[in-house]
Amino acid sequence: MPDALSARRLSRRGLLAAGGAATLAALLAGCGKDDDAKPAASNGSGPWSFTDDRNQKIDAAARPARVVAFTGVAAALVDFGLDKQIVGVFGETKRADGTADPQAGDLNVESVEILGNVWGEFSLEKYAALRPELLVTHMYDPDALWYVPDESKAKILPLAPSVAITTARVPMTKPIERYAALAESLGADLSAKKVTDAKARFDAASEAVRQAVKANPGIKVMACSGSPDLFYVSNPKVSTDLMYFAELGVDIVIPTKLEAGDYFEALSWENTAKFPADLILLDSRSTALQPKDLAAKPTWQQLPAVKTNQVTPWDAVPRFSYAGSAPLLENLATAIRNAKKVS
Repeated sequence: MPDALSARRLSRRGLLAAGGAATLAALLAGCGKDDDAKPAASNGSGPWSFTDDRNQKIDAAARPARVVAFTGVAAALVDFGLDKQIVGVFGETKRADGTADPQAGDLNVESVEILGNVWGEFSLEKYAALRPELLVTHMYDPDALWYVPDESKAKILPLAPSVAITTARVPMTKPIERYAALAESLGADLSAKKVTDAKARFDAASEAVRQAVKANPGIKVMACSGSPDLFYVSNPKVSTDLMYFAELGVDIVIPTKLEAGDYFEALSWENTAKFPADLILLDSRSTALQPKDLAAKPTWQQLPAVKTNQVTPWDAVPRFSYAGSAPLLENLATAIRNAKKVS
C-alpha cells in the first residue's frame, strides 16, 4: 500500500506539462556522442512480447536485456532468477549509512545504477545513459506508475517500453504470479530449486496463517501507519497483502471514512482508539513513525494492543515474490498465535 503522502499524490495525478519532446531530443543527442550509448546488442532470444496490466502489449525484436525497475520490483525479479538483466533501480534502495534498504531484498545494490533513492527522485540523464530496454514498476491506480514522477513521465517513457503490474485491489498472489510470468519471459527459470523452494515456503506460510486463525479465533487485527500529524488505518479491500490475509481468515479492521483512493482512513491522534484491535500491524518503512517515535503519542500508548505489546512490523509495500512474501506470512502467523483478546 502506498504511504499516506504517496497515496495523496497518486490521487492527484493529472495531465503532464508539455515540452518534454525538446528536452528528450537534446538529451539523446548528447548521449549519442558516447560510444557506450549505442543500442545494446541483441541477446539472440528472438522476438519478445508481454502484455502488462494496462492491457498494453509490448513487442520487441529481442528479449530485453537491460531492465530498469522500482527497487522492490527489481528485488522480486531477482527472487525469480533474474540477475544481470537489472541495470538500474529507483525508489528506496540504500539507507543513510549506505546499507541496503529492506525493499532491496537480495538485489546487489552495488551492481546497479540508482536513479533515485526517495519519492520524486528519478534521474533522467542516468536513465538515458543506461540504454534501457524495459522499465518495470507497480501500478496502484490505473496508469499511475509507482515512483515514476508525473512531472517527468513524458520524458522518461519514450526512452524504453514500460510494464506496469497491478498491486492494489487484488490479492497478493496475483502480482506475485504476474511478476513471475514477467521474469520467466525475460529468461528466468521458474523450475529452479530457489524458486520452487520459495513457493513451497510461501504455501506453508499461508497455511500457517489459516491454522493460527483457527487455533486462536476472534483476534481483531488493525494495519496502520503513523505520521507526525495523523494516524492511518489501512483498508483490506484495497491493500493487496491485507486482502490476501483476509482470504486466509484474518479478521482485519475495515476503516469506514476513506480518503481518496480508498487506501486508508486518516485519523487525528486523538481518535486512534476508533477501531478496537487486539493485534496491530505497524508500517515498518522508514517513511512511517516507528514504536520509538510513537512513544511520545499518549493516545498510541493507551491502545490495548500497545499496552500488551501486541504490535508487529508490517511491510506496507511488500516484495511481490514468494521469497519476499513468505516471511511476512510467517511473522503474521506467529503474531496471531501469540495474541490475546484485549479489545
